[in-house]
Amino acid sequence: MPRKIGVRAGLSALLVLGTLTAAGTGISSAMASPAPTGDAPAPAQALVDAMERDLGLTESQARERLRQEATATEVAPRAKRAAGSTFGGSWFDAKTGKLVVGVTSREKAAAVRATGAATRIVEHSAKELDAAKARLDARAERKDAPAGVSSWHVDPRTNSVVVNLVKGTERDGAVRSFLDDARQAGPVTVRETAAEAPSTFAAGVVGGDPYYTGNARCSIGFSVHGGFVTAGHCGRTGDSVRGWDGSQMGQFQGSSFPGNDYAFVSTGHGWWTVPVVLGWGKTPDVLVRGSAEAPVGASICRSGSTTQWHCGQVLAKNETVNYSQGAVHQMTKTSVCAEPGDSGGSFISGDQAQGVTSGGWGNCSSGGETWFQPVNEILSVYGLRLHTA
Repeated sequence: MPRKIGVRAGLSALLVLGTLTAAGTGISSAMASPAPTGDAPAPAQALVDAMERDLGLTESQARERLRQEATATEVAPRAKRAAGSTFGGSWFDAKTGKLVVGVTSREKAAAVRATGAATRIVEHSAKELDAAKARLDARAERKDAPAGVSSWHVDPRTNSVVVNLVKGTERDGAVRSFLDDARQAGPVTVRETAAEAPSTFAAGVVGGDPYYTGNARCSIGFSVHGGFVTAGHCGRTGDSVRGWDGSQMGQFQGSSFPGNDYAFVSTGHGWWTVPVVLGWGKTPDVLVRGSAEAPVGASICRSGSTTQWHCGQVLAKNETVNYSQGAVHQMTKTSVCAEPGDSGGSFISGDQAQGVTSGGWGNCSSGGETWFQPVNEILSVYGLRLHTA
């Protein structure tokens, strides 16, 4: 498709087209952490600036944090294998700059520390906590989760199932019944975190950026060979997609929502894919080099067509979100804000793709939380290959 509308200059202009086609005690640690293999490129200055702004870090702290998180991401799978059946989950500890792994056996702790991770002895294994969470998921499948319950997830740091409530709903009868059931299934921590019930971030047509399906505007997630991945609530299988300039772009080849919140859009009509996440002038456009999963506690940034570029931290994984349309499983929760129209957009940690924006609560003026659907699950479901640099 010829490029006739000069909306952006330089690489960013190309990328709009291209990407649219597409805390506790008792921690023991090893003496030193192994450095990541390979030569990772130095982070762009504007990315460091964004982390300073959104995470309250100095420049040197931001650069060191990125290095530590890259190491933790590499160590995580080895540490989980070393823990075996005693694995109780893992997270990045920003205070120590290390990956921490919960283990139920002191005998296994030494083997885990040998991988470069710190350890904490916990009571419950990840398998036990996942089983407790599954009981709550079953209630959601029966449409038996009250609106006052916003989400729930296994939290490795508290070694429990955390149930998040909309503020002011804890005394509601249906909420209390849900919590009683949760406590029978396993250890539970209750938090009032959401000021409002979670909702998805699709928006009406407002013009300017991204892609459109009918009267909805959403954001591109990541380029894959043959198209891009995005949020499932943005369109149904067979829906046509128009680009930011209104021209025909492609079609939803697969979409799942609720239950999941992911979709694959195939592209044509002259649109091509590039392995880039748009920085919107707030940070250089980021080259995508892979999809290694960042641990809980790691920093993470989001790109979307409404609020553009914002950063925060990974708060939880494998969380079930109780949207009004139905529960969505295996989501990752972050402290990054988002607003309508950001749905489907990219979540990235360093240069590693993490997932596509689903929904949340709050906004980028007063703050809030946002969930994303992990990208590796989307790639696996549709047999896709991420477009990387």
